[in-house]
Amino acid sequence: MSKDDDKPVVPYWHLYVDEDGISRQVECTMTEFELAAIQPGAQPQWQGTRHHDGMTVMVTVMPAGWVGEWHENPAPQWIVPLSGRWSVEAMDGTRREFGPGEISFGEDQGCREVDGRKGHRSATVGDAPATVMIVQFDTARGETTPCRFS
Repeated sequence: MSKDDDKPVVPYWHLYVDEDGISRQVECTMTEFELAAIQPGAQPQWQGTRHHDGMTVMVTVMPAGWVGEWHENPAPQWIVPLSGRWSVEAMDGTRREFGPGEISFGEDQGCREVDGRKGHRSATVGDAPATVMIVQFDTARGETTPCRFS
């Protein structure tokens, strides 16, 4: 068994809506892991907090040069890049690029429009398509809290 100081730290970015209806991005970390077997007989592994909700899972490929002009995420969703690079720009001007292994949680539903911007703008980066896995929650939260996954 490993010591607590061996617990993993998993970074992610959270795109959320503040109290003024503006989308913002903040860097967060998941740190609440427990060393346990996922099923009897399996070797222990670090397991994070489980979240129970109906979910939709899909893989999407954004072609090179693709731009998703200002829009909100259709539902709260984890975005897990598998290949290529893509970017997300929040209404507050924060722009972040993501590649394989750099995950984000998009939860910008309910933004107000400001100067033609609402939600976020996303795009592929570079000359290659970006392939991402999306895990969409079926239920939105009544209140969004930055860095709510720990």
